[in-house]
Parts: sequence; C-alpha cells; structure tokens
Amino acid sequence: MAFARAKKKKEPLSEPALLDYAVGMLARKMRSVRDLKRLMRTRVEEGEAGEQRIDRVVARLKELNYLSDTQFAADYTRLRKENEKFGRRRVQQGLVQRGIHKDLIASTLSTAYEDVDEVALARQYIERKRMKRPEGEDAKKQAARVMGRLMRAGFSSNAIFKVLRSWDVEIDETDEPSVEDEP
Repeated sequence: MAFARAKKKKEPLSEPALLDYAVGMLARKMRSVRDLKRLMRTRVEEGEAGEQRIDRVVARLKELNYLSDTQFAADYTRLRKENEKFGRRRVQQGLVQRGIHKDLIASTLSTAYEDVDEVALARQYIERKRMKRPEGEDAKKQAARVMGRLMRAGFSSNAIFKVLRSWDVEIDETDEPSVEDEP
C-alpha cells in the first residue's frame, strides 16, 4: 500500500512575491476578495505579520483595479444569467458562497434581473439543457424531475408552474406555489 508523501511546508513569500502570486491567481480566474485571501494565507507565515502582508497586497490590488468585489459580483451574475441561464436564487447562492456582502448581492441582482422575464429565462434553461416535454404514462414523474431541475437552477415556483402549464402537464393542486414563493 502506497503512502502519500508528507508535503513540504512552502517558504513564506515576501510581499512582492505574494503580489505576483495574487496577480497570477487573478489572471487564471476571477476571484472575490475572500477567495483570494484564502489562497494567499497558504503562502504567508501564520499570525499577525502574515495577515498584515495579505491586507497590504489586497489594498495594492484594489488600488490597481485588479480586485473588486463589486466588479466580481457584476461579472459573476452576468455570466451565470447569460451563459448558464440560471435563475436569481442560484446566482444569489453562488455569490453568498464566494463571500460577497449581502447588500452588494441584493443591489447586483436587482440590477441584473430587473428586466428579465423569469419564465422566458426558464424556457431558455430548458432548451439549453435539452430537457423534453413530459409525455407518456410517467408524465408526472418526468414533470417532477423537470420541476426539481428548475428549482435547483434558481427559478421561483411560480415561473416553474407557468412553464409546466404551458406544456399542458397535469399538476397536483398540492404542488401549487404559495404567496411566500414570490421573489
């Protein structure tokens, strides 16, 4: 049985080297301030000195306009809405997971989704995922699958039921959306 080698503790980076490391991380993928700080903590010494070094590098990146949670939230929301066809709730969950502040999430989502027809976006998601209209003897089961996928994609139950009704899918009265489900 093979055992994994013990990882060598990497030498802490100096401030210029940490700045280069952070710029490289940002060049590979857009990141929030929290994500970048988490990555940099592995490359500095533990304690107050390391945190101060991270804070100085983050301040420098913000000064250079390489790092901005506002820009990250706007880009993330736009990409998830336009490319992935995700609903508002799914994008909100992603931003929360990446450490974006609640107020910034609310303002970004209200701006991005103010003119969006959620039913049309749900239909685009269905088309993108090549989901088929529920038919046959197990139509209810298929409709439940479609409903679950749309819920996970971040659409409100009102939008989901409108899509299912447009397909003439039989829906149980107990499955009707409540007023609490309104966004």
